[in-house]
Amino acid sequence: MDQKHKKRVVVTGMGIVSCFGTDVDQFYKELLAGKSGIVPIEEFPCQDYPTRFAGVIRNFDPGEYIDKKQARRIDPFIRYTMVAGKKALEHGGLVGPALEKLDKSRCGILIGSGMGGMTAFSDGIEALIKQSFKRISPFFVPYIITNMGGALLAIDLGFMGPNYSISTACATANYSIVAAAQHIQQGHADVMLCGGAEAPISPIGVAGFVACKALSERNDAPEKASRPWDRGRDGFVIGEGSGVLLLESLEHAVARGATILAEYVGGYLNCDANHITSPREDGSGVSECMEGAIRDAGIAKQDINYVNCHGTSTPVGDMCEIRALRKVFGDQMSRVKINSTKSMVGHCLGAAGGIEAIATIQAILTGMLHPTINVEDPEPELGDIDIVPNVAKAHPVTAAISNSFGFGGHNSSIIFAPYRAS
Repeated sequence: MDQKHKKRVVVTGMGIVSCFGTDVDQFYKELLAGKSGIVPIEEFPCQDYPTRFAGVIRNFDPGEYIDKKQARRIDPFIRYTMVAGKKALEHGGLVGPALEKLDKSRCGILIGSGMGGMTAFSDGIEALIKQSFKRISPFFVPYIITNMGGALLAIDLGFMGPNYSISTACATANYSIVAAAQHIQQGHADVMLCGGAEAPISPIGVAGFVACKALSERNDAPEKASRPWDRGRDGFVIGEGSGVLLLESLEHAVARGATILAEYVGGYLNCDANHITSPREDGSGVSECMEGAIRDAGIAKQDINYVNCHGTSTPVGDMCEIRALRKVFGDQMSRVKINSTKSMVGHCLGAAGGIEAIATIQAILTGMLHPTINVEDPEPELGDIDIVPNVAKAHPVTAAISNSFGFGGHNSSIIFAPYRAS
């Protein structure tokens, strides 16, 4: 679409469910403090697992956001979706009369999940094997499918605009944000809730990633297990939660007097077409994705001075992203600061991009970058790249990329910038 005729898209609300709670300011405060949310798993017996820790959400209470009977029935990923979605609306001032005034035929929801209802699926299989097909819940299918979080949220809110789920593994939330922004840019909607949700911390969820040999096994010090770009890293740490943005067309946001938090200026999606789990070693697919996002944003590379990296703490993936960044920014790389939110909350899979978009926007709003923790022995290949090791830094953000990449080679880059009226 012609840049001059493309509708501007702004962020007016954010909602989060995380191991640090459900308040976006408290979430970012914990990140700035360099606190780890990684703890030993106590939710189910896993003493025989080689990995026994995760970024667990504990004592989660959906409160008044979900009907209590429904909250007991639905899969945790749906609970996270509905609470984060409603908190994003609340954060954006769209509650009560303001919510009812919306043209709900022009309000949509794109909140995806990489894995869907893992707990509901596991419970159903157990009932089938141990008891009978007659013991399977009538809600088995609805509560495992990835679209149901957004569907139930729409039913509660009456949102009748675009509503579907995207599932591209760990890139899911970014894909959803890009698609939601495009619906607004193309005039299909005025308001979109978008992001991702994941609840994989269950016996089968953790065991599946153990079988992939993807997870860290640093059981003696879980809080030090997620260590992007550190030579001692031995795999990622699984996390859970939901991150949801409230996007609006600029015209709609201004007309209702919304507080504008940041502007979504561009995004791009592509595929490595290389391997089930490994990115291209030279980072070429990732660099092309970032280049595409910059073109879509219509800004100069020198406008970008911060990247919230995918940074999973895997031996292969971390350095591929570094090589991609060098391809994109060249000799300008020394002025671009990067970090990894996953060093503190773990890898939240389909929710990661939504949670990290919130961290990116909070960096824009506060002028502070959270640290990448557990950096004790940085990779020599980093050179002069500033990964904000261990301690937060003041850094006024001019524009920021947030990267998410998924199994299957799915790449996604989105760009946010401070909102300017003209």
